[in-house]
Amino acid sequence: MDELFNTCLMGIEDRILHLRTELERHNRLYYTDAAPEISDADYDKLYRELEELEAKYPEFDDPNSPTKRVGGAPLDSFQQIKHLVRMLSIDDVFELKDAEVPQAELIDFYKRLQKNLGRENVAVTVEPKIDGVAVSLVYRDGVLSYAATRGDGTTGDDITNNVRTIRSIPLSLAGSFPTLLEVRGEIYMPNEAFAAMNAEREEAGLPTFVNPRNASAGALKQLDPKLVAKRPLAFLSHGLGAYEGPALASETDLHDLLDSAGIPRNRPVLIAHSLEELLAHVAKIDTDRHALGYGTDGAVVKVLDRAERDKLGYTSRAPRWAAAYKFLPEQKETLLKDITVQVGRTGVLTPVAELEPVFVSGTTVARATLHNEEEIQRKDVRIGDTVVIEKAGEIIPAVVKVVLEKRPGDSKPFSLLDHIGGVCPSCGGPVSKEEGFVAWRCTNFECPAQAVSKIRQFASRKALDIEAVGGIVAEALVNRGLCRTPLDLFTLDRERLATLNLGSDEEPRRFGEKNAAKVLEALERARHKPLDRWLFAMGIRQVGESAAKELARLHESLATLANSEILPELRADTRPDAKKRNAKLVPYAISADVAQVVAEAIIAFFDSEAGKHVLERMTELGIDPRSENYLPRRDEADLSALPLAGKTFVITGTLSMGRDEMKRFIESKGAKVSGSISAHTDYLLSGEGGGSKRDKAEKLGVKVIGEEELGGLLG
Repeated sequence: MDELFNTCLMGIEDRILHLRTELERHNRLYYTDAAPEISDADYDKLYRELEELEAKYPEFDDPNSPTKRVGGAPLDSFQQIKHLVRMLSIDDVFELKDAEVPQAELIDFYKRLQKNLGRENVAVTVEPKIDGVAVSLVYRDGVLSYAATRGDGTTGDDITNNVRTIRSIPLSLAGSFPTLLEVRGEIYMPNEAFAAMNAEREEAGLPTFVNPRNASAGALKQLDPKLVAKRPLAFLSHGLGAYEGPALASETDLHDLLDSAGIPRNRPVLIAHSLEELLAHVAKIDTDRHALGYGTDGAVVKVLDRAERDKLGYTSRAPRWAAAYKFLPEQKETLLKDITVQVGRTGVLTPVAELEPVFVSGTTVARATLHNEEEIQRKDVRIGDTVVIEKAGEIIPAVVKVVLEKRPGDSKPFSLLDHIGGVCPSCGGPVSKEEGFVAWRCTNFECPAQAVSKIRQFASRKALDIEAVGGIVAEALVNRGLCRTPLDLFTLDRERLATLNLGSDEEPRRFGEKNAAKVLEALERARHKPLDRWLFAMGIRQVGESAAKELARLHESLATLANSEILPELRADTRPDAKKRNAKLVPYAISADVAQVVAEAIIAFFDSEAGKHVLERMTELGIDPRSENYLPRRDEADLSALPLAGKTFVITGTLSMGRDEMKRFIESKGAKVSGSISAHTDYLLSGEGGGSKRDKAEKLGVKVIGEEELGGLLG
């Protein structure tokens, strides 16, 4: 029997190894070769099979499994790692502005090569300088051993867990590979992904990153690999560190090795055999770099032959056989004709410079973001100014500065509120700016500019769970004029929904009768959803899932919340003992630290014309959400009588009831339920498959209990 069992295990291990190999191969085909062989759905099927097998057979765990790319447990700090070979930087040589010979420093570098090697023509490679973060990847026997930052050149941070989340980095090498291979390269953020991420941050009112390099460096400094996995990072190799394998005579041999091993590398790499060819190749890269998918700020020049590199040697900080030629950022003057204000899908108001069109870094620029009012005031940008434009990180058009000597005499400082007349330019609704934030927002729940994102939030699973209404349907409803606000969903009928065109006019795609029926059934159920789900669905600023539940705990209905007697007390209480007072007033999951912020947001919403209109509209629609967990205000003695008063729980694993239902049950007994374990957690309630949370609880000394022990605590 044991022999049969061991045979089965061997088969399972073989299958796991096969799946890992296949997934890594498909990753290389997709990210490195841009030649995928299977669909995303087929890839996901293989991935899920591997995930299930690894969960069932943890004895076959491997830190380099493709399933680890989503990130592991957070680190307390980065460990230091000593480089096998010093990780030196490359000396910069600069393009000189307004000089008679702008390439003079590059020419001097090449002349030094000629002098030290004793001949006229020295073969060199020329490649784009990636504006990224320098890293070292060490492979032993074809498997990623560790990854490290440059640090001080001798010692860097161990960022292996973060690097494993980057899908363009192979965790195991293809083909034949050397015993030891240390690859040097750059982690960067592709231009399109960077622009999309910044747009999302701007929509959320968060500070945007100045350039892709800052964004990449910030990501790699995260101690939680799961956060890194959400950043759109990529990798390109360009050099060699420690190496044990067949001799590499030139840089071309290294490129062949990287290609055969499936490691993505920097391209194009041009070879110049003379000074004239070098200058021509550098000029070509300066022209062509705008079409690359990543930020570049120069060209790297390296001696081709490795024996000649050894002869040239090193200084204390850099090789004598390489240089990084830094291009000047292209800047152009143009007229700022107007400033328009856009309303984003989350209500953020973004000022945009409307420019006299000007050609910069490969494209014509007619508009440039001004980010926010604070940025405009810092640079003192005014309508009618002559401004200097460049592409930030060679990607996003930005106003660098104002040419003050060309400013019109009648110019006036810009005020965003005055410019928009104090109301949202999309809907005429109220705008506000929260303390500590730089962005102004439209707070109107029915603002048409926010319609798609509001409908998506409204229909999401944790909100009103309106089946079949996702992003595509929400966009179609808004674009076809059927919905301007989420509440318009309740005015739809079967015929209009069934004939809704999800495609284009040229290629229509009907929503269909079955989907229409699903939506109408879900809308009928939504009418009777509890108050906390409706509050979360409304997307009121500062009111998340937990805050919505606690607000419902303190108020019987939407009407009593709109006229709350409790919230003004929370908002007004700024005394030193407010935390204790608020803890008595709001005894559950709204922490005393955020109670005032939530109170302010709710009061502001229902005091606004938009909030009043929502109440009127819901009355017209016959919708009156009620709380399913309302508890009248209690005094301190009442609260202390609850069996779990003052305790903090975390829930994990499969229990006898759903996670949300168990959370509500525990909270009704006086406890707070958190999503993550800390030293302040009292109990981890664990069902079957507790996983990493159980491990962390044991590490922190948090008591782990099951449902039977929970029953004991409740008496």
